[in-house]
Amino acid sequence: MKEKLESLVIEMIERRIFLGEAVDEFEKKFIQNALTRTGGNQTKAARILGMHRNTLNRKIAQHKLNGRH
Repeated sequence: MKEKLESLVIEMIERRIFLGEAVDEFEKKFIQNALTRTGGNQTKAARILGMHRNTLNRKIAQHKLNGRH
């Protein structure tokens, strides 16, 4: 896992992707995956992600995700 992440970081730096953009995209994908795994159940997804459901709801809106997957 660590090697994959290191390789991805190197590739992103070479492509001149800024940290903020990378963090936003990672967070978006992380949330999408949790929502998919829970069938769109935000309470369960929030638990998987280790955050409060209200925080997840705000991040879904921030990233313009549908929240139901």
